[in-house]
Amino acid sequence: MHIRSMTRDEIGLALDWAAAEGWNPGLFDADPYQAADPEGFLIGRIADEPVAMISAVRHGEDFGFLGFYLVRPDRRGQGHGWAIWQAAMERLAGRNIALDGVLAQQENYRRSGFQFAYRHVRYQGQGHPAPAPVPTAGRLVPLDTWPFADLAAYDRAFFPTERDAFLRRWIAQPRTLALGLIQKDRLVGYGVRRACRQGHKIGPLFADTPSAAETLFSALSAQLPAGDPIYLDVPEPNPAAVALAERHGLTPVFETARMYTGPIPDLALERTHGVTSFELG
Repeated sequence: MHIRSMTRDEIGLALDWAAAEGWNPGLFDADPYQAADPEGFLIGRIADEPVAMISAVRHGEDFGFLGFYLVRPDRRGQGHGWAIWQAAMERLAGRNIALDGVLAQQENYRRSGFQFAYRHVRYQGQGHPAPAPVPTAGRLVPLDTWPFADLAAYDRAFFPTERDAFLRRWIAQPRTLALGLIQKDRLVGYGVRRACRQGHKIGPLFADTPSAAETLFSALSAQLPAGDPIYLDVPEPNPAAVALAERHGLTPVFETARMYTGPIPDLALERTHGVTSFELG
């Protein structure tokens, strides 16, 4: 098997494989994913047929994230997954590496040096066609009208390193609603809703207070077709985030384990009401 970095079109193939596994990726995720690390998506081919893939994305100088760990169903059990896993780990050697591991693979990840940090739980509910209530404190603004430097600085509390190239494209995807909440000329939260293969996902949802998170979630889940599914990936250590999901009638459908090879980063979990992506962190 020959392993190399994916082309832009092959990242689209990775999204198709992820959709076939039921992961429900965003319709336009390929561009921001490639922007995060243009060489960070690996594909293994035999006689020009794709058989395995993984993302090994370098963030900053000392952090990395693994995702999209997939082997074509008819090629499983032949060692291709282990081979591309080793290539990904080598690419991220010397960094603190994170992943969101499904239940079936967590023991394998432990054998590769990953340690459990906490759970993420995917909640599913329904959007609603009615407009969102007007916030009583602050104002909602499209993120592309707010200074990007302020947004990037705010985001740094929630991710181990800067991710500006990714973030610029994440908030600018087609069929995406990206909102910031402003109080006293200061950003106190932001959220993004993007179109997926099924329904929409809200992620990230970061806010200084539960009430700010409530305002953003209500706006992001509003004015959708009746019954349209909506998803929010919640960090279990934040009880306010769990309560937000439950208050809006969302129910758990899936969970992952956030795991690291090094120290658990000091992130603002108490202000994290929805993570950005299981694939890139």
